[in-house]
Amino acid sequence: MSYNLLKGKRGIIFGALDSKSIAWKVAEKAHEEGAVFTLSNTHTAIRFGEVKDLAKKCDTEIIAADATSVSDLEKVFEKSIDILGGKIDFVLHSIGMSLNVRKKRHYSDLNYKYLEKTLDISAISFHKMLQVAYKMDAINEWGSVVALTYIAAQRVLYGYNDMADAKALLESIARSFGYIYGRDKNVRVNTISQSPTITTAGSGVKGIDGLLDFTERMSPLGNATAAECADYCVSLFSDFTRKVTMQNLYHDGGFSSMGMSLKAMAMYNKSLEMDLGLDSLMDDLD
Repeated sequence: MSYNLLKGKRGIIFGALDSKSIAWKVAEKAHEEGAVFTLSNTHTAIRFGEVKDLAKKCDTEIIAADATSVSDLEKVFEKSIDILGGKIDFVLHSIGMSLNVRKKRHYSDLNYKYLEKTLDISAISFHKMLQVAYKMDAINEWGSVVALTYIAAQRVLYGYNDMADAKALLESIARSFGYIYGRDKNVRVNTISQSPTITTAGSGVKGIDGLLDFTERMSPLGNATAAECADYCVSLFSDFTRKVTMQNLYHDGGFSSMGMSLKAMAMYNKSLEMDLGLDSLMDDLD
């Protein structure tokens, strides 16, 4: 069902790759809610992904860019304003990549060149994006910028590796730049801390299947899907959240407030009983 929440609004969506991407779902939802926008990703992602299909579906254009390049970002904003016929109302940063995760480097044995790339792509690109838009005065008053993050920025989640550091930096940038952008231009900057979600990037996280099962058992409302995250993003792009800024907003079915759930405890007790039974069997054999 469409509510025309974004009717008349212009945006830029960074990071859509394929139909599993949260950014892809956001684009579909924004289009459904009446927005016009451009899509941006790297040349490689455009070549090997499915973003051209998304552009056709949403009747929009793709602007190839490296989000770590200030000059590329300047072109994205310039071209978007030209294509869309005016300044921007909303921006989505859905960008993250870790070579340490891809190469299965343990957190205690990081490749520091890889770490620099992780931070640049996954977090510093957000600062560059905001700085470019701020200096160009590319975003309309009461515009909204949203970046996707994860609770590993605050808590240790096994296997998330150096991406946890990147997300912590990303959230800090949202607060620091959010103050300046809000004070000077009435532009909102927030992050959404989403449930673990099976995306092309997320599937590379070690133990993702077990993590999904655990968070589903822990969350009273269950894990939030990519489509549900898109709904939340649209609400933050809309005029209904004009005074929400500098926030890290949990969209995780309640997981972030839990210590132990009934379902998770039942699974733990079952596992404990199996372990104790195995120990008893070993003692009898001895």
